[in-house]
Amino acid sequence: MTVLHPVLILEPGLLAPGDQMSREEFLRRWEQMPDLKFAELIEGVVYMPSPVSRSHADFDSMIGGLLLYYATRVPGCRSSANATWLINPRNAPQPDLSLRKVKGRSRVEGKFAAGVPELVAEICVSSRSYDLGPKLALYQTTGVPEYLAALVEERRVEWRYLERGSYKLLKPHRDGTLRSRIFPGLWLNVEALWKEDAAGLIATLEKGLAPILRLK
Repeated sequence: MTVLHPVLILEPGLLAPGDQMSREEFLRRWEQMPDLKFAELIEGVVYMPSPVSRSHADFDSMIGGLLLYYATRVPGCRSSANATWLINPRNAPQPDLSLRKVKGRSRVEGKFAAGVPELVAEICVSSRSYDLGPKLALYQTTGVPEYLAALVEERRVEWRYLERGSYKLLKPHRDGTLRSRIFPGLWLNVEALWKEDAAGLIATLEKGLAPILRLK
């Protein structure tokens, strides 16, 4: 007797990891998948990350809260979480977090952010090789001025800044903080981050902002 096995039929016209397409096709297909929350187009290839872990969500919240607090204190800055950026015809990344200057290199195209933000941040757990591979290369070649990668399992922050077209690692200040070169007063207390000490993060940020805000 012949046994018939069910055949899996994929619905045509939707997104799948590894698909290659233009940005316009990527956005068109995504519109047909209203339940899909996370997808990216990197150099014409579709990436769809795995479900977000608890540790990813926790540190996303910590760093996201810090960037939001900075944006509320410094006029002309805006922070975003999980926004899709239309960088160029082959790339539409969805960084975990971003911080931009209103009068900087970004703009709005329809319902999306376009151009590049001044800073992007990625929380790296299962996505480490991806965040420090294709996405790092993308941010560097498209001129994102600063890229912060929080390596959760290693308890390390790699904050890069663009210099002459290449990323260099930001060196810690003598007190251990990491300090943005693009956003004055944006200081990250790395020890407080890994302790999940939100009050410590804000206290360090306020210390960095104090001389900046006095000048305004």
